[in-house]
Amino acid sequence: MTSPWLDLYDDDVAQHSEIEHESALDMFLAAVQRAPQRPIVKYFDATLTVQELDVQSSALAAVLADLGVGRGDRVALFMQNVPQFVVSVVATWKLGATVVPANSMYRERELAAVLSDSASSVVICLESGYPVVEKAIAGLGVRHVITTSELDYQTRNDPRIFSASTRLRVDGVPDLLEMINANHGRTPEPVQLSGDDIAFLPYTSGTTGPPKGSINTHRNVVFTAQIYRDWVHVGEEDVVFGVAPLFHITGLIGHISVSLIVPAPLVLTYRFDPLVSAEAIAEHGATFIIGAITVFIAWTNNPEVRPELLASLRSVYSGGAPIPAAALESYRAKFGHYIHNGYGLTESTSPAIVVPFSREAPVDPDSGAVAIGVPVSDTAARIVGDDGAELAPMQAGEIVLAGPQIAQGYWNKPEETAGAMPGGQFHTGDVGFMDDAGWFYIVDRKKDQINASGFKVWPREVEDVLYEHPAVREAAVVGADDGYRGETVKAFVAVKPGVQVSADELRSFCKQRMAAYKYPRIIEFLDELPKTVSGKILRRELR
Repeated sequence: MTSPWLDLYDDDVAQHSEIEHESALDMFLAAVQRAPQRPIVKYFDATLTVQELDVQSSALAAVLADLGVGRGDRVALFMQNVPQFVVSVVATWKLGATVVPANSMYRERELAAVLSDSASSVVICLESGYPVVEKAIAGLGVRHVITTSELDYQTRNDPRIFSASTRLRVDGVPDLLEMINANHGRTPEPVQLSGDDIAFLPYTSGTTGPPKGSINTHRNVVFTAQIYRDWVHVGEEDVVFGVAPLFHITGLIGHISVSLIVPAPLVLTYRFDPLVSAEAIAEHGATFIIGAITVFIAWTNNPEVRPELLASLRSVYSGGAPIPAAALESYRAKFGHYIHNGYGLTESTSPAIVVPFSREAPVDPDSGAVAIGVPVSDTAARIVGDDGAELAPMQAGEIVLAGPQIAQGYWNKPEETAGAMPGGQFHTGDVGFMDDAGWFYIVDRKKDQINASGFKVWPREVEDVLYEHPAVREAAVVGADDGYRGETVKAFVAVKPGVQVSADELRSFCKQRMAAYKYPRIIEFLDELPKTVSGKILRRELR
């Protein structure tokens, strides 16, 4: 490990982190022995204890075994943030099977591609998602579908969240909770999992091509659960707020896995609503959160989200997209919390570079970028040039990662694995640099660079300047065809409620703060910018 990093660690975070459990299942079973009556899932007015999760997941595992699911099989989950997702994860592990978390926003074609590639044998989905599943599985080898409802467990039925929810039972399709209740007390034959068994097979977002299944092993999951616990300081007295989608790598590790290893309650609200989520944080005393920066921007700009609703938060992290310095300071001015950065990808099983809990990240004086952190325990991060050679501090190049959290490759894609992870060194596709003190910074995605008359423009830098304008709520920058320059800079902007600003005013604002070739020549206003369900703004759709 490069020596400058050590001085940036918290005093209580070790340079090396021994992996404490053989598998993620062992991690959960240890929690069952240690704290069976501790709450593990909170869902509006419902609470599920560790022991209840153990009993319910065993009953579901017995049902899945009856359906032919065994070691190495794949079980797809097509759900949002509901307790059934967590129950299904543990049940699948109890059979030695692999969880395939499918994006709940998928349509038939997208879901069919994931189910076909993973050869999933069972799909567990919300009733509202069944029509998509029914069409997606036509002609595939999926043997069984189980449905459930977001209305289960809780009885509050908050109309702000459940206004469109209704029971949609399908004849001949079994219901998850009915099967659990009918099989209460049953347990599957015990399995002994190794660290090399596959825990999760999440599919990448497809920003560089068709989605690929990332082989995230039990060893990967246990290691990164420990990193979340230790680096962001989540202990037995803490409460995790699950704002990221559970099917996303942040939800799988930063919500479910860290909750299981501590164990600590995980608060779920089905989907994100700024005010409902803030009220849930206050009601359940949530202390830790990690979510996309768009979540914090939404709270900052919502007058109904009062500071006292988020007062219980103690450890606040953001991942999935860089943090604009202006957004960080606006959030802190309203709520008083510092937002720490966390950097990771599906292929790194979430955290790889993190701002330690006791630190504030520096801001690069030239680009205005907020540092994403330092490599976590037992993790090496390098900046390399196009020739693969390691670059000196302050030079921009591709971020390359190595460590116990790196996935074993892409499912059924040996060539893509060899290209992205030669020798276990994961080439992220993100461009960044390291400063002299060892802090890492993100510049942008390699593919997002704009070439305007031969000058290189990184969208992230322009976006950060736009966020400094008091009228700008969200911003995204892309390259647009230009007959003279080849490409020119185009910005898409969503303004804050009740505020007006002209394109000329924003152009002038940017022109005063950056080189002439960088400021956006074209500005288009939108009510909302397109995002992934994890909150990351989709530049590819804007193009």
